[in-house]
Amino acid sequence: MSQGPRSGLAAVSSALLAMSRHLEVRDVLKTIVASARELLDAQYAALGVPDDHGGFAQFVVDGVSEEQWRAIGPLPRQHGILAAMLREAKAERLADVRKDPRFEGWPDAHPDLADFLGLPIRDGEEVIGALFLANKRCPKPEGSCGFTQDDEELLSILAQHAAIALTNARLYERSRELTIAEERSRLAHELHDAVSQKLFSLRLTAQAAAALVDRDPARAKGELHQVASLAAEAADELRAAVVEMRPAALEEDGLVATLRTQIQVLDRAHTARVTFTGAGLRALPAAQEEAMLRVAQEALHNALRHSGAAHVDVSVRRRGCGAVLRVTDDGGGFDPTAVRRAGRHLGLVSMRDRAGGVGGSLTVESAPGKGTTIEMEVPGG
Repeated sequence: MSQGPRSGLAAVSSALLAMSRHLEVRDVLKTIVASARELLDAQYAALGVPDDHGGFAQFVVDGVSEEQWRAIGPLPRQHGILAAMLREAKAERLADVRKDPRFEGWPDAHPDLADFLGLPIRDGEEVIGALFLANKRCPKPEGSCGFTQDDEELLSILAQHAAIALTNARLYERSRELTIAEERSRLAHELHDAVSQKLFSLRLTAQAAAALVDRDPARAKGELHQVASLAAEAADELRAAVVEMRPAALEEDGLVATLRTQIQVLDRAHTARVTFTGAGLRALPAAQEEAMLRVAQEALHNALRHSGAAHVDVSVRRRGCGAVLRVTDDGGGFDPTAVRRAGRHLGLVSMRDRAGGVGGSLTVESAPGKGTTIEMEVPGG
């Protein structure tokens, strides 16, 4: 390490503390990569989490701009040096990765890498990731590796703590998913029991009214009043269930943290890049936060299922006392007026109703081949 032992120890301590602060997996991955690059003074760092199909479920980089990353294209496969780290579970320190016989080339937009240090992240016997750095910022003779044995040992310490932080984050996410699934199951049973009884009574009363229409119109009228009353009770039961189904994560973590977690899951599950920005937003009234979450979910569904977008970006920011949600994609777009004329709404009516229901507004900007932007503004409280 080029710094003295005191400053070096402080840097390691800061990196380990930063990793322990995060509970979401993607935040942990980003912190690991940024910490490794800073500690070892490298130009480029990356961490890949393997999937079960020969690729990477997640691949986080530091030292590459968003524009470069989009230009590079799909996530890498497990080949070359990356595969070696995952398969052989040992460190790789190379003077020039491009001259290694296992090197298989980069996409055209990929930054040029030379000296290279990589090692696996292990949880017991399982390799749960591959961490690597490239282009050490230091003077080095031609054909030599800037990364030293000390660098390798330091990265090994960081990788051991990274394994703990990553495992803890995964356990946290799984426990929360289980909690949400259990809550949804409970509500489904309650909804079925309450509403199905009302609907059964509603059907019997309607049948009785139909039988009495000709021979006893007065009694039939009374039965129809009962039908109306039962229908209103069933609607109340449904509304109460919907209110109770306010997402548990939203109740506990707030809008920004809930959106960030859901978008991280979508980013892993889809080939499109899904990103999120949101900070400094104060808490909004519960109804407004839920409406913004539901609109974001509907807009994301449209973008990921129907638009063919390569990148979808979601942002939430303050505007006066309220907030603005913005969902933008670079997909095929559409003509909003033609959609309305054709009777197809793509969830736009529902989104406008949700926005209007909490005193907000919704705007849609789109055109064929120009992508789509959906913006929702709420007044706050």
